[in-house]
Amino acid sequence: MSFASLGLMPALVRAVAEQGYAQPSPIQAQAIPAALRGQDILATAQTGSGKTAAYALPLMQALLSRRAEPHPRKTQALVLVPTRELAVQVGELLRALVPAVALPPRVALLFGGVSINPQLMGLRGGAEIVVATPGRLLDVIEHNALSLGQVQTLVLDEADRLLDLGFAEELARVLALLPAQRQLLLFSATFAPAVQELAQRLLKPDALRIALDEQTEAAPDIVQRAIAVDAPQRTQLLRHLIVSEAWPQVLVFVATQYATELVAHKLARVGLRAAPLHGELSQGARSEALAAFKAGELQVLVATDLAARGLHIARLPVVVNYDLPRAAADHTHRIGRTGRAGESGLAVSFVSAATEAHWRLIEKRCGLPRTPREQIAGFEPTEVATPEQAVGGVKSSTRKSKKDKLREAQAAEAAAAADTKPKR
Repeated sequence: MSFASLGLMPALVRAVAEQGYAQPSPIQAQAIPAALRGQDILATAQTGSGKTAAYALPLMQALLSRRAEPHPRKTQALVLVPTRELAVQVGELLRALVPAVALPPRVALLFGGVSINPQLMGLRGGAEIVVATPGRLLDVIEHNALSLGQVQTLVLDEADRLLDLGFAEELARVLALLPAQRQLLLFSATFAPAVQELAQRLLKPDALRIALDEQTEAAPDIVQRAIAVDAPQRTQLLRHLIVSEAWPQVLVFVATQYATELVAHKLARVGLRAAPLHGELSQGARSEALAAFKAGELQVLVATDLAARGLHIARLPVVVNYDLPRAAADHTHRIGRTGRAGESGLAVSFVSAATEAHWRLIEKRCGLPRTPREQIAGFEPTEVATPEQAVGGVKSSTRKSKKDKLREAQAAEAAAAADTKPKR
């Protein structure tokens, strides 16, 4: 199968070839034709599967095909993302496709952490495609610098995160500003059942549902290890593994912003090139740390879950769960930073007596086989899991949580607001 066979115009086929795409990935093969037909899509596919190109190419073609229509600089496509870093990454791919066509569409990036003024200036004259985080998008709209009345396609990248409570209110406000008749494309590596229920309310009845994680898509080549260690020994063990196993680079996930600073400082103090990455850093500091890591100038990047979604770091060999993720879905996103684009990878999780139950739950919900607990000489744990911890001691219930009920109420409100708009 070729990109041309999916219905893409020759200019875009040349553009993807220049970007190194030899043939469509499974998600691209299924999503691109449906998106070109104007269908809504709910797509679940593993990290590193090519989801961004799966919606970026149809977006670009739709804009180019409408070039004869008036007001070409009106915003016709909106891509919402949860983080600044993902906004930049999506923008880079869209802009890489632009040189392949005459009179290319204009792409604008909107995200917080930097002054709003340059972004407002950049919207003068309009932009057909806007890639934005929800909060900054609403700020720009309040400055009367952007109208969403002509948007024909809305993309939610990392849609499960955007449909979650942290973004639900902002998302509802954005949806209320969009035309009732529009195409909706939802892409993510994971969709919790509660989030899928919310998505159904926003999708058209004939929406295409793609779930490649349930099909025969080749799984990433990621070896997973679980190492038993007492919590106070984790930093020393991390340093030992980096040195003894000669890891050229490692992305380390911790639970808090404070932990990123503390662990990075301790590693740097013993001679490792390490830096923190978290949401309270300035945009300049975040961009600098990520760029240095991608360029190989940093050996260790210690990050919160800010770095767990959407970011592509070429040939990253190792990911470490210094702190276990709160949710099983976050584990999938974290380890998906390695083993990308056909490369092999290693994912290491530190498991203490106190987190044994939580690790067992992650294994179960991610469909992982029981991972043998390793012990590293000199770092053998002294704490022992209680019987409750050893068997998983986590209550299960089929009742909806307050969080799920809030999600449903907010999504229903957003859907109702959209439905009350006059149809065009």
